[in-house]
Parts: sequence; structure tokens; C-alpha cells
Amino acid sequence: MRKITSLAITLAMLLSALLLALAGCPAGSETNGNGVLDPAEVREYQGENLSSVNAFRENSIKGPQHVDIENYQLEIKGLVENPASYSYDEIIEGYQSYKKVVTLHCVEGWDATILWEGVLVSDLLAEAKPLPEAKVVIFHAYDGYTTSLPLDYIVDNDILIAYMMNEIPLPPERGFPFALVAESKWGYKWVKWITTTELSDDVDYRGYWEDRGFSNTADLEESFIGR
Repeated sequence: MRKITSLAITLAMLLSALLLALAGCPAGSETNGNGVLDPAEVREYQGENLSSVNAFRENSIKGPQHVDIENYQLEIKGLVENPASYSYDEIIEGYQSYKKVVTLHCVEGWDATILWEGVLVSDLLAEAKPLPEAKVVIFHAYDGYTTSLPLDYIVDNDILIAYMMNEIPLPPERGFPFALVAESKWGYKWVKWITTTELSDDVDYRGYWEDRGFSNTADLEESFIGR
């Protein structure tokens, strides 16, 4: 009797495994509703532990934005010799991509360490050829948000605009199609949903939060409060 029971259990387990294999969906996997497995983010890179792409609080000024990628254009304008406009594919296919592990520090007290992948802002600007009087890069976002950073900072620190995080495409909540990886700066400089990169000589330009009393330099070593 015990042998029969044991054989029945074994056959049941084999049948369950066969049904899972035929279904084409390993146990524990999730689909996107269309029977296709969602991309899996990495949580470790070169020995460094990474935060989840979900380890962020929602604090954008108008909530997550959903950009129509078919009509999307990233505009480079202002004090440049060659103003330009690029589609999403033109950027990710036309420029060298780079990876960096960088931690975002929010003024709310939380942080997230992510593997970012994108293109150098300086590579985009090199094509546009900034004029000698250009000192500042102003970033405009789909939701009307703006912030600025010195041109020298952008070039000297190999600053990325990212389209991947933890080796999956940037989710809409994290800034798809492009988000700025403003390393060594407080999180309000990490503008999401970038639509325009503008070269300016206005070194006193104040973005959304800077105009509300946040530091314009936003250096992590300093308080984010103050002019």
C-alpha cells in the first residue's frame, strides 16, 4: 500500500512538472498579460548590490508621465551652432552607450543605488557645438519641470542621460524615455522625462525647486536649503 501511494505521488509530481513545461512559463515567473515574460532587472553588478527599480518614492510635480514615444523628440537648442532634434531610436542607436552604478540621494532622506545605462550628454552637445558664451545646461521635462547644471560639470563628470536602469528599459515612473543621472547632486537635479536640453549663459537660472528655495548647486556635501 505504501509503495502504491509513493508511486502515485511521484506520478503526480511528474505530471505537474510536465504541465508547467508545456505551458512555457516557469514557476515563479510573471507575465505582462500577453503571455510574454517581463524583463528581469539585475540586483548585483560587479560585486555591488543594487536597489530595486521600485525603491523610489513618487514625488514628481505632476505624477508619472507617459510619453508618446512615436512622436517624441529630444531637442538640443539655445547657444549652439547646430540646433538638433532626435527621436528616441536615433539617440540609443546613434551614440555610444555607457554604464555607471550611481546612487540617487533624495532630500526626503532615502536613496537608491542603480546601474544606469545611457549616452553622454557631452556627446549630444558636441554635435550641437556649444557657443563660447554657453555656461549652463537647462533641462526641460515633459511635465514642465526644469533644472540646470553648469556645462563644465556635465562635461567633466561624463554625465549620462539614461534609458536603462538595472538592465531593463526605464519605466515611465522613472522617467522614460530619458532621465538625467546627476551624480554627486541632490535628487531634484535628476530630471526625468527630458524633452529639451538648452544651452544658456544665464548662470543664475533657477529651476522648479531652486526657485522655491533649494540650493542651485545641489552638492551632496552641502545643505540643499539655501540660494
